[in-house]
Amino acid sequence: MKRDIRLMLSVPVLSWALYDFSNTIFSANIITLFFPQFVTEQLGKDPVTEQLASTWIAYSASAAALLLIILSPIYGVYIDRTNKKKRWIIWFSLLVFISTVLMGITYDSQLNGKVFGVPLSFLLIIILFTIAKFSYNSSLVFYDAMMSRLAPKEDHAIISGFGVALGYLGTLVGVLSIMWLVGMDHPGDTFIPTALLFLLFSIPIFLYGRDGADPSTTVQQSSSLLSGYQEVVTTFKMAKNEPAIYLFLIVYFFLNDALATAISMMQPYATTVVGFSNSAFIGIFMMATVFSIIGAFVFGYISKRIGSVKALQWVALILMLALVLASLPLAKEWFYLCAILFGIAMGSIWVISRTLIIELSPEGHEGQFFGLFSMSGRLSAVMGPFIYGTITWVFSDYGPLASRLAILSLFVMALFSFFMHFRVIKETRNMKL
Repeated sequence: MKRDIRLMLSVPVLSWALYDFSNTIFSANIITLFFPQFVTEQLGKDPVTEQLASTWIAYSASAAALLLIILSPIYGVYIDRTNKKKRWIIWFSLLVFISTVLMGITYDSQLNGKVFGVPLSFLLIIILFTIAKFSYNSSLVFYDAMMSRLAPKEDHAIISGFGVALGYLGTLVGVLSIMWLVGMDHPGDTFIPTALLFLLFSIPIFLYGRDGADPSTTVQQSSSLLSGYQEVVTTFKMAKNEPAIYLFLIVYFFLNDALATAISMMQPYATTVVGFSNSAFIGIFMMATVFSIIGAFVFGYISKRIGSVKALQWVALILMLALVLASLPLAKEWFYLCAILFGIAMGSIWVISRTLIIELSPEGHEGQFFGLFSMSGRLSAVMGPFIYGTITWVFSDYGPLASRLAILSLFVMALFSFFMHFRVIKETRNMKL
């Protein structure tokens, strides 16, 4: 335990983990809380438009993910060829900061006019949010790839758990800071303070983050952008010859699809379907965050004890239970249990999945497989919100039932990943033989 604490408090690891603290402030405040609240306040005036607000939120998330899909394949190739990660974390973080500040400025300006019947200021904020979310997700590809050189492989689960737990602690700090600084009555007022908090806690990795290059690795130079995509095709073919990681990427696709969509739609679902007020939802979200921290730490040690592969299946079970309970027309109090289960799944999946990519990747190709890992996650981030948004749009005339059907679609995805994961377990056993 003392060795683990010394490792976590070392400057390279602590500065790396503080970026989890920073980016989760943005993720929680903007993606999960205040941007959805802004959209629902702008559009959600009756049961039908409440469902259409969910459609806008889901489609904007899909658009951001689609942008990342176009570029993320070359990120991993670039990492392996140059070992340069920090500079791109800095650039993408600054783009997150600028876009979020502009969201706040646009909100305050109250621009007149409409485009295709949509208020101009609302449309601009949607576009800026899409850019900010794309940049946030892009930075995480380079950030995750930093972990492989911070410590020996047997310590990766501990480091990953520390980063995720510190990140969800950042959620608490971010929300409480916003409550103190500007309150929560007007969601647009939270955009600029959140951007400033995000930038402040990103500074340690800007200053002390290490690219983590292996001195024995020969750095290659990319001849063209096209060659990067060609190498991604090669990496995909390599993955097909590595059954364990290939199957894991499929499992992660559907499991992340269900979880990430549930997280991004939690605020509109809790307020328009379950019936919580915006202020009451803050308490639910804080509860989920606390259990995310607990889940991250606990599953870091569970992964070390029983293995990351087996631990992931327990996460799938927890998520499926949460989705089933959320979809049922139960008393509001049951949603607190759902929040606890979502929190545990939310904190633990990032710990386990990052560790599994490092454990299952062929030696020297971690960056390439982090690129595929990110692409798998982003593909699921397009499909999940798109399906959710389409269901709420098509069945909007049925009011809250539309969202309950959308939640059940996420359960089907999680169920598929659960059964597919048995094959991952089988392949990892074969690797050890």
